[in-house]
Amino acid sequence: MKPDEKPRTARQKYGEELKLRRFAAGLTQEALAEQVVCSPTLISHYEAGRRLPSPDDARLIDRALGTDGFFERWLADLEPAFAHYFSEVAELEREVTEIRHYGGSVIPGLLQTKAYSRAVFEAYRPNYSAEELDELVVSRANRASLLERPSAPVTWILLDEAALRRRVGGSQVMAEQLHKVADMADAGRLRLHVLPLATGAHALLEGMLYLLSFADAAPLAYLEGVHNGRLVDDPALVEACHTSYTLAMSDAASRQKSMALVRSIAKEHEHAHQRACH
Repeated sequence: MKPDEKPRTARQKYGEELKLRRFAAGLTQEALAEQVVCSPTLISHYEAGRRLPSPDDARLIDRALGTDGFFERWLADLEPAFAHYFSEVAELEREVTEIRHYGGSVIPGLLQTKAYSRAVFEAYRPNYSAEELDELVVSRANRASLLERPSAPVTWILLDEAALRRRVGGSQVMAEQLHKVADMADAGRLRLHVLPLATGAHALLEGMLYLLSFADAAPLAYLEGVHNGRLVDDPALVEACHTSYTLAMSDAASRQKSMALVRSIAKEHEHAHQRACH
C-alpha cells in the first residue's frame, strides 16, 4: 500500500469484486443496471463502495452475473452495525496505529461502559425496544475491544470537564464510567488529559474530533454532529484538525492533574448516589 492510500474497507472490497465479476461477464454498468432495474449511477456507487445494494438488488446482481448467490450472501456480512455515516470509520479502526479523540459533551464510545452506552442510545431515540438497545450496546462494546488487543493503537483521549460532570444515566452510572476511564489510563491503555471548565474557550470547543493514523496510509479525521458524520481525507483539512487538537491539548491539565480530577468527580457522583439512596 502506498503512503497516501487509505486501507480498503469491506464495502470497497465488495465493490471491487462486483466490478471484476461484471467485467468477466462482459457487461457494462449500463447493461447490468438494466437487468437490476436501477440506474448505471447506482451500479457505479456499488462498485466504488460508496453504497451497498439492497438484498433484492444483490439477488438480481447474482442472477445477472451468474454468481450463484455470492453477492447476496456476502451482503449479509456487511450489514452495518453502526450508523451509516460511521460504518466506514469502524472498518478503518481495524488498521489504525494511533488514535486521538476529543470528547466535549460525552465520553467517547471506545471508553463507554454498557450502562453509559445504553443511556446515550435511549436519549436520542424517540422510540426504541429493549432488543434494539441491546444490539446497539453490544456493537459498541465489541468495537471497544480495539483497545484490548495486543497490537492496540497508541491512544490519546482529551475530555472536556463538562463530559465528566454531565450525569448520563445517573450518578451511579457516571461514577462507574469515570472509574473505568481512569482505570484504563492507569493501566497504560490510553493517555488521558482533561480540559477544565476554567480553561474557558479552546480550539475544539465547537465539536467532536476523532483523528486516525495508519502505518502505511495517510491520516484521516472524523467529525460528527447530530445524526451525521464526515470522514475527512483532504490533507490540508486533516492537518488543520491535528493543529486544533494540539492547541486544545496545550490548554489541558497535566496527566497527573487530569487523573486526579477524573477520580475526584467520580467520587462526587458516588456521594450523590449515596445521598439519593438515603
